[in-house]
Formats: sequence, C-alpha cells, structure tokens
Amino acid sequence: MAKKLKLKIIPLGGINEIGKNLTVFEYGNDIVVLDCGMAFPDDNMPGIDMVIPDITYLEKHRDKIRGIVLTHGHEDHIGGIPYFLKKINVPIYGTRLTLGLVECKLKEHHLLSKTKLVRVKAGDTVKLGAFRAEFIHTNHSIADAVAIALHTPAGVILHSGDFKIDTTPIEGGMLDVARFGELGSKGVLALLSDSTNVERSGFTMSESTVGDTFDELFRNCDRRILVATFASNIHRVQQIINAAYRYGRKVAFSGRSMENVVEVAMNLGYMTVPQNVLISIDDIGKYRPNQLCIITTGSQGEPMSALSRMAYSDHKKVEIVKGDMVIVSASPIPGNEKPISGVINELFKKGAEVIYKSLEHVHVSGHACQEELKLLISLVKPKYFIPVHGEYRHLKLHAALAERVGINPKNIVLPDIGKVIEIGPNSIKQSATVPSGVVMIDGLGVGDVGNIVLRDRRHLAEDGIIVVVVTLAKKTGEVLAGPDVLSRGFVYVRESEDLMEEAKLVARAAIDKCTNKKATDWGSIKNSLKNSMSDFMYTKTKRKPMVLPIIMEI
Repeated sequence: MAKKLKLKIIPLGGINEIGKNLTVFEYGNDIVVLDCGMAFPDDNMPGIDMVIPDITYLEKHRDKIRGIVLTHGHEDHIGGIPYFLKKINVPIYGTRLTLGLVECKLKEHHLLSKTKLVRVKAGDTVKLGAFRAEFIHTNHSIADAVAIALHTPAGVILHSGDFKIDTTPIEGGMLDVARFGELGSKGVLALLSDSTNVERSGFTMSESTVGDTFDELFRNCDRRILVATFASNIHRVQQIINAAYRYGRKVAFSGRSMENVVEVAMNLGYMTVPQNVLISIDDIGKYRPNQLCIITTGSQGEPMSALSRMAYSDHKKVEIVKGDMVIVSASPIPGNEKPISGVINELFKKGAEVIYKSLEHVHVSGHACQEELKLLISLVKPKYFIPVHGEYRHLKLHAALAERVGINPKNIVLPDIGKVIEIGPNSIKQSATVPSGVVMIDGLGVGDVGNIVLRDRRHLAEDGIIVVVVTLAKKTGEVLAGPDVLSRGFVYVRESEDLMEEAKLVARAAIDKCTNKKATDWGSIKNSLKNSMSDFMYTKTKRKPMVLPIIMEI
C-alpha cells in the first residue's frame, strides 16, 4: 500500500519571487519543511517591516510535521522561523553556523529554551518519519551551506539549496561533486534547483577573487575606507578584515545585524580576527582617516540601514566626508535597484569616492550561473526537474536550460506557490492547491495588516485625508457645533481657505438633508457626509482623498 502513495511537494514561498523560501514535502502521515524564510516588503506594502509565508496548511497538519531542515543561514531561508515556532513548535535541523544564527533570532523572541535545535554537518543523515534527510556540502556566499537529499519511499528528491561551484573557496572545500554524482548514478527522482543566476552565462567567479580586489583598493588608499556588504557573508567580512590588518587599519562595525553575525561567527571559529584590530564605532574619532576601516550593513539601500543613514546624514556616529572611499560590495537584489542608486548618489554628493560592482570586482555572486546549473543537472541526471528560487522568468529560463541538457520537457514542472506537485516513480503532475500567500509583519503585529489596511494606507499616501467633525444633539439631531473640515496630506488649509469653506457648506447640506428626513441614524449621516464630500472634492480637484466623518453627540 505504501508504494502506491504519491509524494507531495508544496512550495509555500520562494517561487515567482526572491525571498521567503519554504517548501513542504509530504508523504503519507509525515511532513518535512525545508527552510522558513522572510522577504522584504515591496512598494505596494507601506509601513510593512517584513513578509513571511502563510503556513495555514501546516497549522492544519501540524501533527504530521517531523521537523524543519535548513539549507543555510540567510534571512530569506531562516528569517521566518520565530514566527513559525510561535504557531508550530517542531525540531530544527541545521549546520553549526546556520543554527548559531537561528539561536540569535530565537533569543530575541524568547523562544530558545522552548526549541529543539539539532546540529548536523555535511555528510550526516537524519530520519524524519518516512523521510531520511541527507545534508550535502555546497558553496554559497555564507559558510556551512548544504543541499538536502530527501530519501523517500517514492525515490530520492534533491533540493540544491542556494549554491554555486567554487573551486577555490575561502574555507570548507569545493561543493561535494562526488556525492552528487553518486546520487545521480543510483537514481534521483526529482531535482529542485536554484534559478537565481540562470540569466548569466558561464561560471560564477570564486569568492577568493574579491580578496585580490580589496587588497589593491586598500594598498592604494590613504583615506578612510567604508565597506558595505551582507552581514551574513562572513568570508567577505573576513577578507575585508584581512586587507585592513595588512595595511595597518583598525576595523569598526556599524549595524546591529553585522555585529550579531560577526560575534556568532567568531565564537564558532568561522572567523579569525588578529588582536587589537577591532575597535568600537564610538572610538573612530581617536584615529586618523588612513588608520580606519568601517564595515557596515546597508548594501541593499535599506532605508533604516547604517549606510543609508550615513548617506542621508542621519547616522549618530559616522558622517561621510569628502575623500572617504565607500565600497559597496554586493549586487542589488531584484527590486532594490532604486534605493541602492539613491544611496550611491547621496554618497557622491557628499564628496565620497564610491566603488560598486559596475566599476570594480568588489562582489561575486553566491549563486550558480548557466554552466554550473547545467553541470549539476548532468551530474544528478534527475527523472523530473523543478526549477525553484527565482521569479517567473528565472524558472522559465531554467526549464529551457534543463531541456537543452536532455531533460524531457514532459518531465519538467514549473511550480507555483500553493500548488501541490504530486510525484511518483513514473508520474508527476500539479494537482490541488492549498492555502498560501503572504503574512505581513508590522511592528509587533503579525498578520493583522491585510489587503484592506494596505489599500487604506496607499489611499492615504496617494490622496491624503479629509476629516469632517460635527457635534449633534442626541435626541433631535440638531447641529450644535461644526461641521469643521480638516485636511492632512491633501491640501494646505491656509492656501485653500475658499475650498475648505465651501466644503463646510457641502457637509452642512448633507447633514441637513439627513435630519430633514428625520434620519438620526449616525451611520446614514456618516455615509451621506462621505459621499457628498468625495463627490465635491473630486469635482473641484480631480482627487479622491479619504473622507473620515467624526460625529459627536451631546
């Protein structure tokens, strides 16, 4: 009977988007969750801090979940874990650095003592119900990254995680080509592969090449150097520290995430820092510019990041001055191009020399390009192929790449969030859909901001608000005070006095119309005020501000 069961693969994030990766693997009465990430909000989500996947389906089937397995420690793969654990408490399996970063998050959310964290290393296999999860060493822009081979009764399902093939990595050795080949020779039912860099031909450059660029930049500079990079790219941070030490500079960190990640990496032995090199950001005033290197967050132009605050003169401890060299050691995540461009422009305005990817080799990607993607498919020789981790165009191009390598087009499935892929030894199809989507986090609120609230925020941002305040007699409905009309984000009242006076007359007429009909139902009066005011403002200004009537009764 067990052999007749189909394996279900259900992506709840990370498909047709970059971020909030979460994939569900279900076989019979067992579920394994692979990664649990977050994404940054887009321009249509004003006020939202982050976005996580909707896990309604998993809440419904919580008794089946045997654990979460993690591929690596980037935010788009672990950022949603605290919110997941508040709903469903299950064991988490990950490598040493990955769990070190998860522990930081769990401490912040007071969940560490309640969570079972199981440390694994590349080469280990753990049993999770009907699944056996094997962790395979890969290269990425963070240490301790792994691919996951799920050994199931239906066959082996291989998820590449985020990967590239780096023949000269900073540490840890090259991706385990031998194990991928061994799995391929034994038979892999399906490969789920990272699609991020499918548009780029050739091979991704080695992380070690960046070190040569830093060495050259530091050697020829007699000014203060600031470097913005991803906090999680500890190999990059290590190379920056090495260059600074080599040329007699002290290093200060700016940005909470940078400080946290470096502390974890140093404690776990993933980074080695020479004595007396690190200083507090508070002490940078004690050194000459040519004795300093500041490593900061903000390589994606995030509004509240340290680099953005420096660029816009809003940082409490660092002021960009003429002659500073600022190195942006990262490439834009799709959708972030505009804020990064804005930050770079501001840095130039302050007289800084800005080095970024289009000018120098100050960044290499952590994701595989076309030749590496083809090599992985050729090594693994999967029966079925599912491109993951990318926007729709990435998935489509990756599917075409797989075809060129020899995968039967009928055996390639383009996934979608919430769509169930059913896979057996001789069949693959997309069947039902499950609840899916986004959960928005705003401050301490999780999921309490929905489409209606966002629509109101966009309305307020685009057109502003008109507030109509009136005091009525409780029994008779007679107007005792007002109506007063207030404007925020619509027009400046002092410059539009005539318009506002006219608006008061319109509001009074709407109230009189209701009271003449003996309608003392406040709901009816509010609707009448809203409709009359909206129509009037649109006629006069061709704009539609939000209208908020406030009725007080005495």
